Amino acid sequence: MPLHPDFTRSYDSLEGSKTCWLPLTDKGFLCRATADGSGIALLEETPALAKLFPAASTIPLGTLNGVVYKACELPLDLISHPEFEGCSCVDLRKFYGAASNEETLIAGYAAQILHWIRTSNFCPICGGTMSNPGKEWMRKCSSCGHERYPHVCPALLILVHDGADGILMAHKPGWGNRYSIFAGFVLPGESLEECVHREVDEEAGVVVGELAYAGSQPWPYPQQLMIGFRARYLGGEIQIDEEELDDSRWFQVDALPELPGWQSLSRQMIEAWREERLTLRKV
Repeated sequence: MPLHPDFTRSYDSLEGSKTCWLPLTDKGFLCRATADGSGIALLEETPALAKLFPAASTIPLGTLNGVVYKACELPLDLISHPEFEGCSCVDLRKFYGAASNEETLIAGYAAQILHWIRTSNFCPICGGTMSNPGKEWMRKCSSCGHERYPHVCPALLILVHDGADGILMAHKPGWGNRYSIFAGFVLPGESLEECVHREVDEEAGVVVGELAYAGSQPWPYPQQLMIGFRARYLGGEIQIDEEELDDSRWFQVDALPELPGWQSLSRQMIEAWREERLTLRKV
């Protein structure tokens, strides 16, 4: 799911009807509960709050529907300040279903940019200090001029089906009863299609074909871009990579196991495939 189409990114000062903050601590974003206690609300700026957020680590994110969004790194010792009474630190994964979709995605964007800034203070070439010249997310070395942009790591999600009602799924240690589709990072020098074939072969030992793009999703843990493909099983016996998986098996569309959360592209791909197969049964 992308950022809202009306969200306007910014790299400089912002103006709007109100300002919402995403202060990030080592334990998550500092937030309040909604009025009914059932969800997450971002911190709305007040003159007193604005003074507490470190100017040096504050970044503008953008605007949506007249609301300005900013983020900053916040030392843990500050969260005990009286102005933060009633607030708590919330892990980014817990935003899903507890905050609005728009603010969940903005929080993911904030987490990625703050992570990049935190890990890009010094030049990897000469060790000089990196600074942000503004106008875009780029840091430039004050000594040798090396430029550094936020890293985005492409990773694939691969739904393997048999062309009928079967789906091949994978299980990792620690997942309990949950199964999911295959996943893996794209290697240097590798196309997305080559990655599909390699990952499925490495993890399950089977051959696939008839690849079809199935969507993408930013995944800020900390900086992935998930890219989905469907692939049709062509042959081979299941032989799992025991360093990656502890099981892989076929399931039928009407007897699926416990699945990943709804916020993930993997679940959305599974549900789209399931809906298609069940619809075909009615024809």
